[in-house]
Amino acid sequence: MSDLANSVSLDDVEEQNGKSGSRKSALPLGATPVRVLTILGLLLLWSVASYFEWLPAFYLPSPRAVVEQLVTVATEGYADATLLQHFDASLWRILAALLIALVTAVPAGIAIGLSPIARGVLDPIIEFLRPVPPLAYLPLMVIWCGIGETTKVLIILIAIFAPVAITTAGGVATVPPDRVDAARALGARRWQVLWHVILPNALPSILTGIRIGLGVGWSTLIAAELVAASQGLGIMIKTASDFLQTDIVVLGIFVIALVAIGFEWLVRLAERLLVPWHGKA
Repeated sequence: MSDLANSVSLDDVEEQNGKSGSRKSALPLGATPVRVLTILGLLLLWSVASYFEWLPAFYLPSPRAVVEQLVTVATEGYADATLLQHFDASLWRILAALLIALVTAVPAGIAIGLSPIARGVLDPIIEFLRPVPPLAYLPLMVIWCGIGETTKVLIILIAIFAPVAITTAGGVATVPPDRVDAARALGARRWQVLWHVILPNALPSILTGIRIGLGVGWSTLIAAELVAASQGLGIMIKTASDFLQTDIVVLGIFVIALVAIGFEWLVRLAERLLVPWHGKA
């Protein structure tokens, strides 16, 4: 469980080092300009490769072809839906699963962190779900729930549940006991200790679990839509692949990547707003 709960990105390391003042860059440029230059360099390489036809357009469509398909799919639609409709279908599924995960996984993580009995009951279930790829449950979910929206949401929920529960439990376990004792000494009731002491201290870990869960859940959603869906980014890519329309496949990949980056940015923004004190000395 600790590997998943403690997983961090390079941005986390950079942000932490930047706050502590211990990071000394050997380059005159910061990380953000280098990232921008890297992206621009890759786009330039892609444009040059397509212009000189280093690979056939079937394998590597040009940026212009992808942009043209973006306009076409956004206005005229593809696979019986516009790009916005495909996006809305996928977004609704991931948000529904995330909401259910917050309502169930956060209380489960708190219970695991506070109660040995709850840990004994819930930990084996989570450890059973965690190592199995969520899509492995897809055939069973289809048998139980059919091929409707319920199946897709449940598959995504399975993907999100374990990371959120594990990191929540880890955050609760790290709450300083003296803070809990001080609150109790001041006459706080159990729910007040939970709301005013435990949850604020565990919130950074909960947000980390949401970040991890959204990443896993988003990739699971796209794969689930490849199996059974009438609308969604996954089915759009699958349809384009069936008809060998590589430019639409590339377009779908870019949209999926941009949405994932958007999720990451939103959770990071929530961290800055909700726990501005986290990571500061």
